[in-house]
Amino acid sequence: MDEEVRHRARLAPYVEPHLARRRVGVKHPVHDFLFQYYSFRPAQLMTWRPPGPLEDAQRPLAEATLRLLSATAGREANFGCFGLHEWAMVHRTPETRHPQPLRLGASGTDAVVEGHRIGCSHWDAFRFFTPTAVPLNTLQPGPRDRADFENPACLHGNMDLYKHAYRLVAVIGSDLVADAFELAWEVRIVDMRAAPYDMSGCTLDPHGTPWTPIPIETAEGKREYADLQRGFAERAAPVRAALVDRLREVLG
Repeated sequence: MDEEVRHRARLAPYVEPHLARRRVGVKHPVHDFLFQYYSFRPAQLMTWRPPGPLEDAQRPLAEATLRLLSATAGREANFGCFGLHEWAMVHRTPETRHPQPLRLGASGTDAVVEGHRIGCSHWDAFRFFTPTAVPLNTLQPGPRDRADFENPACLHGNMDLYKHAYRLVAVIGSDLVADAFELAWEVRIVDMRAAPYDMSGCTLDPHGTPWTPIPIETAEGKREYADLQRGFAERAAPVRAALVDRLREVLG
């Protein structure tokens, strides 16, 4: 089996159901995220490319990415956020980011946000906090200081390894992009299981595994979330390290 065929076979179980849903206008509250939030199109993801040389135009992005990933890898992991970023995005507002109802209702969701310490370190999550939730965050990350805040255990930070990989796919190659994509796929499932939305009836894989919440408002739910977060951090570390090694190699 050549590399292109192997690559397509690896990613087809993720891409083809998305394309089939898109053709008939059906949305999936979890699985569409990686194809909509991120700018790498399905056709690009399915195309295999070997690692290549660094072009001059790519150098600033490669340098910035290396700084961010190196800083993140060198920071102690924090397993105490419990996915509260999604809850803070709907704090005291009638607007929600997903059509599904809130599992605890609006007042119950607000009480969870206000009754917990919020410590979101990821700018691309923090920027969606509602105005009332922003001052509740113990950290205030910004768009230009990601390297000062990014946590190697952060679910969104580990999903973003996919973004860092595909933006430099011509340099690092498609195999590492696929590694990062598969990790991001599983991370997103947990991210939404811990979110405040009630997605009863939603299935999470081709085998029809039903959605079940991670009730992070309870001690048991917090333990489950932290255990899953720790597992993802361990899986993300070699992906991040491979990206760092490749960027150091091409940047000299």
